[in-house]
Amino acid sequence: MEDQNKNRSFSEMLKSEKPVLVDFSAEWCGPCKMMAPILKELKQMAGEGVTILKVDIDKNPAVASSFQIQSVPTLIVFRKGEVIWRQSGVVQARQLKAVIDQATVKA
Repeated sequence: MEDQNKNRSFSEMLKSEKPVLVDFSAEWCGPCKMMAPILKELKQMAGEGVTILKVDIDKNPAVASSFQIQSVPTLIVFRKGEVIWRQSGVVQARQLKAVIDQATVKA
């Protein structure tokens, strides 16, 4: 979802001060397709308070493996390079916003 960060490496982005939500998904995954409008809604709710990245596990198997992704969608929130929250399955925007808010408060 974030295009302006193409020059920064994935690992650099995860070390950000602001929360980074990574959506590990696959094109063939039905529930993953359900996440697209949810993530759009989250971006509208959270604005610049969160960076949202989408990682296709089929195109990035090494990244998926390094985070031990077993099922998709799997959502992971990072802050300063650390995993703050992780969950597999479809998660609603309000719940994600609460996780982002909590990650921001832990500053």
